[in-house]
Amino acid sequence: MAQTWQEAQQFESHWHGNCINSFWEETKQQVYASKMGLESEFVDGKFPVYNLNDKSILDIGGGAYSLLLKCINLSDKSIVIDPCDYPEWIFERYLEAGINLIKVKGEEFTVKPIIKYDECWIYNCLQHVEDPKKIIDNARQSARIIRIFEWIDNGVSDGHPQDLKENLLNEWLHGVGKVEVLNESGCNGKCYYGIFPTSNNEQK
Repeated sequence: MAQTWQEAQQFESHWHGNCINSFWEETKQQVYASKMGLESEFVDGKFPVYNLNDKSILDIGGGAYSLLLKCINLSDKSIVIDPCDYPEWIFERYLEAGINLIKVKGEEFTVKPIIKYDECWIYNCLQHVEDPKKIIDNARQSARIIRIFEWIDNGVSDGHPQDLKENLLNEWLHGVGKVEVLNESGCNGKCYYGIFPTSNNEQK
């Protein structure tokens, strides 16, 4: 069992390995996206595709296979932040898609006051971090709304130093999320999800 965040990151990097066969993770992502209120569609023979209509997205912990890679009409301000070590080709893939993957912890990421994102996405992320409250605080300062999907009441384990709780997520997000037990498309367990407006009303 990982005892520190650094050990959890090492476990996570080893678990992803060369990132070549991502089918199972991306299958589960379709469930996360649906619970977060994102509507998928077929576009030019591709699925799933999410039309963002020029919204700017901050994806915290999006990792090697961010949902942004399945999006069209996203703002060029959109970014993925993730501190984990991934193969170099992953960074090149993001660049080819016009998306920046920035290697930084969510706890350390802040934006200038004049830059605000339309949305922040957090999914299957906060079990892996050092300080989940700090990440949500940063997200609330950085975006107009937060879309979130997280597993709760899982305990701690290798790669998962945080045991998330419904009441704490409600407190940090200043709202009430939905809780559900899932058993579909590889998603098995108790989850928490929702769309949360922030007090951030500044313009882009």
